[in-house]
Amino acid sequence: MNTDEIIPVIQKFQERRGGLISILEEIQSKYGYLPEDALRQVADKTKHDMVDIYGVATFYRAFRLKPRGQHLASVCLGTACHVRGGPGIVEEFESRLKVKGTGQTTADKEFTLETVRCLGACALAPIVVVDGHYFPNVSTSQVDEIISKTRNGLDKVALDHDDRIFPLEVNCPLCNHSLADHKHLIDGHPSIRLTVSYGAEHGWVRLSSLYGSYTIESGNEIPIDAVVHFFCPHCHAELIGAWNCVVCDAPMVPMIVCGGGIVQICSRRGCKSHLLDLEGKPG
Repeated sequence: MNTDEIIPVIQKFQERRGGLISILEEIQSKYGYLPEDALRQVADKTKHDMVDIYGVATFYRAFRLKPRGQHLASVCLGTACHVRGGPGIVEEFESRLKVKGTGQTTADKEFTLETVRCLGACALAPIVVVDGHYFPNVSTSQVDEIISKTRNGLDKVALDHDDRIFPLEVNCPLCNHSLADHKHLIDGHPSIRLTVSYGAEHGWVRLSSLYGSYTIESGNEIPIDAVVHFFCPHCHAELIGAWNCVVCDAPMVPMIVCGGGIVQICSRRGCKSHLLDLEGKPG
């Protein structure tokens, strides 16, 4: 590993408030995790003790000290999922993937298995999330099928034939103005228009209004793993949820669903975590 390429990253952020976290975010964005050689370079150039750097890296769930597999399988072990068989599902994944313990990655780097706390959809327990796709009411007999579907490509879905995917119309949770852009369609439906900032960059994004679709368009290329700040294009207020993503610990972004309910998406580019709480069936 050429750690010299990390020096510009350190120089860019080390004088800023919270600079160490920004440095680690940039390194993880480049390598997919935090290599030990890179952390030692950070310690040397910033004059931080390695103990302090490891303390930050292990405190925030967003950081990884080991490479993650191509696919991430997360099994919920919140109370509802636990009592409905969650531990048995974990054991079945371990058996099928031939890994010992959660947080481990298969020898071929294809899958990483982890457990998470409550995903906020207890009525659908037990729940498994793979690469951002939710599988509700999972039984141990379905684990092999989930792994097979993942290998075949979970994103290869017919948007008009998958009952997990449906259009939502959403408003700003603060000014209640519609976020729909009827002149700019994505996936054949009005897009969701928001303004964003990340690092020193400012711009816009348009998201698909189909719940379950991850299509996104942006004015500038947003780096993978960057934590993005989302703003209403009407009242210009930042959209900040009450809790962080259970997968990567980044802030969740809330939007009000017309007709009742709320949808939240993770603010980290590349993370597909999302929550939906409807007070009725989607229209």
